[in-house]
Amino acid sequence: MDQRYVWRRKNKAYEEKNTLPTVKHGGGGSIMLWGCFASAGTGKLQRVQGTMNSLQYQEILDDNVMQSVTNLRLGRRWTFQQDNDPKHTSKSTRAWLQIKGWNILEWPSQSPDLNPIENLWWDLKKAVAVRKPKNVTELEACALQLLSLSPTRGSQSDLSQVTAMATPKCSSL
Repeated sequence: MDQRYVWRRKNKAYEEKNTLPTVKHGGGGSIMLWGCFASAGTGKLQRVQGTMNSLQYQEILDDNVMQSVTNLRLGRRWTFQQDNDPKHTSKSTRAWLQIKGWNILEWPSQSPDLNPIENLWWDLKKAVAVRKPKNVTELEACALQLLSLSPTRGSQSDLSQVTAMATPKCSSL
């Protein structure tokens, strides 16, 4: 067990600067991430602060999707896929997406979750577990590093095959 000793002033033991967040027994620490990918590789990844609502979702899309489209060199012919989560289908999000003019893949309601990004999240979770991050800060850094290693950048990672496999898995169903 890794023990650390810290000198601090009396009655200051629990100030943030004197503590180190940890993850006990592989649990107790989690983060929510928004990410995207295409057959060309992984796009941007962003940590979600708090509980995501429609407005936060729209801000995340605005900050990340077009930059990912550019980085992945998708050109003008690409389709955006999302499931039927309420923040994805709210009136404000539908209006926002219509203004953007993106081609949206229709997703049937009450359908089983066949979204190929679920495969990416599963593989990311397994790859992060191997690295055993000790706190949420390390967890986020590890996830960002793993997803930044995409096949389009010429690096080999635990996740390099995921984007190549996700499309055939979905289309074969």
